[in-house]
Amino acid sequence: MRKSAIGLLVVGAATSLALSGCSSSKKTTSDVTSAAGGAASSATSAAGSAASSATGSMSASMSASASDSGSGTGSGTGGGTVDGKGAKVGIILPDTQSSNRWVSADPDALKADCAKANLKCDIQNAGGSAAKQKTIAGQMAASGVKVIMLVNLDAASGATIEQQAKKNGVITIDYDRLTPGGGAALYVSFDNTKVGELQGKALTECSQVKGKPAVKYVDINGAPTDNNATLFKQGYDSVLSKTSGWTKVGDQTGNWDAPTAGRVFNSFIQKNPDIGAVMVANDTMAGAVITNLTNLHLAGKVAVGGQDASPAGLQQILAGNQCFTIYKPSTGEAGPAVNAAAQLANGQIPTTTSKIEDPKTHQMVPAILATPIAITKANVAEPINAGYTAKDQVCTAKYAAMCTAAGIK
Repeated sequence: MRKSAIGLLVVGAATSLALSGCSSSKKTTSDVTSAAGGAASSATSAAGSAASSATGSMSASMSASASDSGSGTGSGTGGGTVDGKGAKVGIILPDTQSSNRWVSADPDALKADCAKANLKCDIQNAGGSAAKQKTIAGQMAASGVKVIMLVNLDAASGATIEQQAKKNGVITIDYDRLTPGGGAALYVSFDNTKVGELQGKALTECSQVKGKPAVKYVDINGAPTDNNATLFKQGYDSVLSKTSGWTKVGDQTGNWDAPTAGRVFNSFIQKNPDIGAVMVANDTMAGAVITNLTNLHLAGKVAVGGQDASPAGLQQILAGNQCFTIYKPSTGEAGPAVNAAAQLANGQIPTTTSKIEDPKTHQMVPAILATPIAITKANVAEPINAGYTAKDQVCTAKYAAMCTAAGIK
């Protein structure tokens, strides 16, 4: 994107905000989204309707500029200190049940990064309630936050929150989960299709099935309302469907819920008692599958995968009942997201590395994507030694000796 074009547009639109990014080796980053421009313009202009009109013109002009040049540059989210100048930012996490990351890993990382970026961050958890998440967002907007980072509970409620935030002059960032139809200015997550691909590849390499000429397997997927679950499934299906000798005999959602996943797996194994592998979307659901396998005296004999590097998931890996999990270091998301929020709150332009298509609007959303890590018994110590998963939650009782043997410090 030509800098001269940016300069002229900033003058023409007063203090309106735009979001652009650098091109990656395979993709160019998105042009400025009208959501970012509209939200910031509403926040900085005294004449709301005039600001909205200026923002629309700015977005269109920036789009043309980006298309003409093929890429853009910003002030960046890395390399040097980002100063949020004390701006207020709201961060809304989804629940405390689906994953331990929302209880400790991400809140701790986000809090630390907010302090580094000189931001006043209000970090709250919606406790699994879409209504509560909406209330929190409204309260944050009323308190004067300039940016809201949201992990939606479902696409519909998340989109409502983001659209209302825009009306209130608040810029939104999709954190970890894309909100289809929400119009967020930025998406910060892991490459979730890559997460699924890692899951699929790891499952085929589990000792229980590796080298076997024929394997029956089932998918127990995440909630269909979660766009990440869709991407995970796309990833592991792309691997497993092409693996010679592998036959899928069941495919159903577990809704990120252990009891649901347990019931689903029971129905699968009753119909196919010779199931050799279970592609489970996360550790919480994998735990329910392993409980059922234990009752059938099959724990450790059937390959089971997961995700999140949760304490329970790592314990099952140490015990040999779960083959792998996927580790997504919170620092890989939290730091870039917080730095971007600091820049957006102060009218700066974060650098993005990619762009993701909103499956509802088909618009391209600027994105920063981190790289996930597959964890097996061979490297089970990694998330614990890095401080992501608490040692005192994993290395308890019978697992203490296993932790020592695995190199956990």
